[in-house]
Amino acid sequence: MNPSLLIAVLIPCYNEEAAIYNVVQGLKQRLPTARVYVYDNNSTDDTVKEALRAGAIVCHEPRQGKGNVVRRMFADIEADIYLMIDGDETYDIDSAPKMIEVLVSEKLDMVIGTRVEQTSTAHRVGHKFGNLLFNKTLSILFKSNFKDIFSGYRVFSKRFVKSFPALSSGFDIETELSVHSLEMGLPVKMGSEFYGG
Repeated sequence: MNPSLLIAVLIPCYNEEAAIYNVVQGLKQRLPTARVYVYDNNSTDDTVKEALRAGAIVCHEPRQGKGNVVRRMFADIEADIYLMIDGDETYDIDSAPKMIEVLVSEKLDMVIGTRVEQTSTAHRVGHKFGNLLFNKTLSILFKSNFKDIFSGYRVFSKRFVKSFPALSSGFDIETELSVHSLEMGLPVKMGSEFYGG
């Protein structure tokens, strides 16, 4: 990978004090040249304190909702490559360098890490059903092959980030990210090799 590429790690957070230190530290170890940003969304615990202790750059988004946080992150941060991941240790950060390498080497605009059934919390029953339903709908409408449309573990090109309108305010932001790539005809890869949770 070109060492001159500026990588920004974006972590939207709300009350993740138990996990955020490990997530930030793990990403800093695996992506030592990246800038790691934690965007706090009005946490009432020690998320900010733990993120700072881990060495993250901490920013704040006062409008509640993950969609609002993503909109702010995408507007604020300038980089060549963006990696977005949740701050709750849902995803395996060991996959981060590989996901970035695939984005760059294959000239893609988005790479999505999928989850595997390793824990009972990876896919709650209702969440799993909704995921299957949305994936099927996108398959019919766009001939897509998405397998985990709700994944919060993604790598983006600058072109994707700066063209994304971000209309959602809540957790439907992941669906909007996927639909945007399909509507714009952007090259995307999703693989079960990028595991998490």
